[in-house]
Amino acid sequence: MKILLIFLMLFRAIQDGAAALAPPNEEAKLFKFSTTIEKERPQLNKETKSLISAYRRDPSKENLMALRKQVEINYHKIVERKRAKLEELKRTAKDAFKVQEMQVIVEEMLRDREKRIELSMRRFTDSRLKPGSRDTNDGYLPVLGAAQNLSISYTPITNEEYATFVRATGRKPPKDWVDGIIPPGEERHPVVNVSHDDANAYCEWLSNGDKHTLYRLPTEEEWELAAGHMPKDADFNCGKKNGMTPVDAHAKTLAACGAIDMWGNCWEWTSTKIVIPPRTGRNKTVMAVKGGSWCSPRTSCRTEQKGEGRESSTGYYDVGFRVVRES
Repeated sequence: MKILLIFLMLFRAIQDGAAALAPPNEEAKLFKFSTTIEKERPQLNKETKSLISAYRRDPSKENLMALRKQVEINYHKIVERKRAKLEELKRTAKDAFKVQEMQVIVEEMLRDREKRIELSMRRFTDSRLKPGSRDTNDGYLPVLGAAQNLSISYTPITNEEYATFVRATGRKPPKDWVDGIIPPGEERHPVVNVSHDDANAYCEWLSNGDKHTLYRLPTEEEWELAAGHMPKDADFNCGKKNGMTPVDAHAKTLAACGAIDMWGNCWEWTSTKIVIPPRTGRNKTVMAVKGGSWCSPRTSCRTEQKGEGRESSTGYYDVGFRVVRES
């Protein structure tokens, strides 16, 4: 039974092709009628299960290398399936953008092959990967594959949570709060219109209240480890252009770590600087954001999406944040 529970957790944790045990969610928004999102949900094969079990019993170099070889084989199969899907779309798709979307995904998988395999291996070999690791009562979940003392908040920071910070520090509230008051009914929405500087100030305030713990924004890699590969039939708030929803509106859609609302609803600040080419002039250094928002196309919400950044001193109507904790 214990081994079975471990495997159930691994289904959520594995990167790029992990399997969930539930059947496809045919009612998920932007999934049922999509021609670019694959409908199958690949299962973790017997060979991989066996090698994971062997490594957990005996974490030797030999077992580690055998597991990595199998992960590489699995990854190659996924790439080939994506390539086949791309060729199919080239023949059948009526809209060129659908071909372009799949082309980007294939190119990303080839370019980032080593990193994605390494992230999967880090999750598989994390000592915290065991039954009950998600059963926390303080709103934070361990980020498998990251530092052993690192955990991430279950949801983005909400308006009501940020209001406590504003009252305690006197910091200027977000501009969408009329007269400094949260819009009615949006207490549990992610706080937005907060700059990267505001988000850092919130983390510093949390840290000052707990001398044994450091709170900060996640790096881009930590965010990706926490999120894991976006399930193909995941239901979340994107592409509908009808505004944000409460953070728990899609509570059944879980990230790899068990957190919710990591895709769609609002972009999330990270602590990673990236360089993006501007339309004119020189390259610009900005802070990476992850996860997409309520007005983003679904493909932009993917965990693997790169190159999205915002100016640190500016607040945006579709950018919020969640925090990580080092205890």
